[in-house]
This record gives sequence, C-alpha cells and structure tokens, in this order.
Amino acid sequence: MTNNNLLSFYDPYVYQTLTTIVGKIVTVQTIRGSVRGSLKNVLPDHIVVESNGTPFFIRTQQIIWVFPG
Repeated sequence: MTNNNLLSFYDPYVYQTLTTIVGKIVTVQTIRGSVRGSLKNVLPDHIVVESNGTPFFIRTQQIIWVFPG
C-alpha cells in the first residue's frame, strides 16, 4: 500500500508578489545568509536567483525577506 498524499506548505502571498518581479535584481535574506542577483524563476516551493552566472535554488520556507533592487 502506497501513500500518494502529498503535503505542501507555501505562502501564496509571497509567491504571488515574487512572480511580479521575475527578471529584476533582488537581495534575498535566508536563514543561512543573503543572495543578490537576478530573480529567474518563482515556484510555490522555491525561487531561483542567479548570481554571477550561478543559479541559487532557495526554498520559500527559508526566506526571511526579499528586497527588490
């Protein structure tokens, strides 16, 4: 017997807001430090920020704040 119930937690307000600034430069503060670069993609559970040609995949749950610009 397999359990096919998937449980997902995300903040729809953060997701919706971040989708409006895709392609812009952002600084993202996480529990491990900050990343500054271009916001490349936003998904319900993570975002992708490209800094110096390197993509950083940041879980939405780990974000403390985001500063556009």
